[in-house]
Amino acid sequence: MKIDKAEVIVTSPDRNFVTLKLTTDDGLTGLGDATLNGRELAVVAYLTEHVVPLLLGRDAQNIEDTWQFLYRSAYWRRGPVTMAAISAVDVALWDIKAKAAGMPLYQLLGGASRTGLLAYGHASGKSLPEVFASVNSHLEQGYKAIRVQTGVPGLESIYGIASNKGLPGNEGVRYDHEPAQRGALPAEEDWDTRAYLRHVPTVFEAVRNEFGPELPLLHDGHHRMTPIQAAQLGKSLEPYDLFWLEDCTPAENQEALRLVRQHTTTPLAIGEVFNSIWDYQQIIREQLIDYVRSAVTHTGGITHLKKILEFAGQYQIKSGMHGPTDISPVGMAAAMHLGLAIHNFGIQEYMKHGDKTNAVFEQSYSWNNGMLHPGNKPGLGVELDVDEAGKYPYATAYLPYNRLADGTVHDW
Repeated sequence: MKIDKAEVIVTSPDRNFVTLKLTTDDGLTGLGDATLNGRELAVVAYLTEHVVPLLLGRDAQNIEDTWQFLYRSAYWRRGPVTMAAISAVDVALWDIKAKAAGMPLYQLLGGASRTGLLAYGHASGKSLPEVFASVNSHLEQGYKAIRVQTGVPGLESIYGIASNKGLPGNEGVRYDHEPAQRGALPAEEDWDTRAYLRHVPTVFEAVRNEFGPELPLLHDGHHRMTPIQAAQLGKSLEPYDLFWLEDCTPAENQEALRLVRQHTTTPLAIGEVFNSIWDYQQIIREQLIDYVRSAVTHTGGITHLKKILEFAGQYQIKSGMHGPTDISPVGMAAAMHLGLAIHNFGIQEYMKHGDKTNAVFEQSYSWNNGMLHPGNKPGLGVELDVDEAGKYPYATAYLPYNRLADGTVHDW
């Protein structure tokens, strides 16, 4: 099977998505997700100008060889743009191979290790009544594990709160589906770490009292704390038995997690901004985390993320793959097939896409009683409706950023 055609398709139904579609000389097609939130066009250019010309005529069956070729021949390795592009190629080739074999992709990865994938959703609110209402809404939708994000008194707009005010023209619009708001400039939000550290434990105490001890609760610090602040938060949340504390401190400083580990037994998840096994080497070997948070879309595809998770499994570290709505249904399906096959699956992040996105990407995966399953159609089980995608051209959108009270730019 030779790769006969490679198309980079950009569409913006509920948000911007970048999809690579490969077609072989015998008519098989494969899809890969190349979406990089807020920097989508950088990956489009990398694919169109540098990768696609290298793919035409290559044997679609040689997935490992193609991965190594794209990674090593560029010389400038790693980075989110490069790895998102490689991921798109890798997943599209796995889609093709599974279709050629006439089986769902997870069967080629070793078969199912479980009957379904436990998933968590995102509950949030600026006040306790809003938080409680959001948790109840997610329970009604069938979620069995829930991430809780809360507003902080004195702060107008912060990460993870769907009821934040929007950009001019988008005021009052909940951003459950997409925090990257459309506009020429990114939205500015405010931040105060000390106020956050005081408030968050009171919210989790209230949520535990309201919803009981059995419900798995998660929280995302989103890289905003210093190591000692992260240690303080982890320790203060111990009474509320979190499933995990995510991204408690900027991921680039991996040694910081040693200090956090010394002070808290709250499980730690990190890695959504990582894109290679080299980012994880130290923190897995030293057992400084409990969950790997990378997305198939941003970490070199199924081929590379599977290697990372196999390495993590030696240290009883589990998967917690990134799955917000800036991962397209193609990327989500890839994560589900991988999660179903590996032994050390932990949990899958799952935010439901909007109706427009679901019309562009025809999906076979299912959601039932808090569990995901990729389905049993050959390949990924996702097809792109090109005509529907063409109705939604690219729209400039940026993720927000933070400033402290004195005007300093801070991690969002």
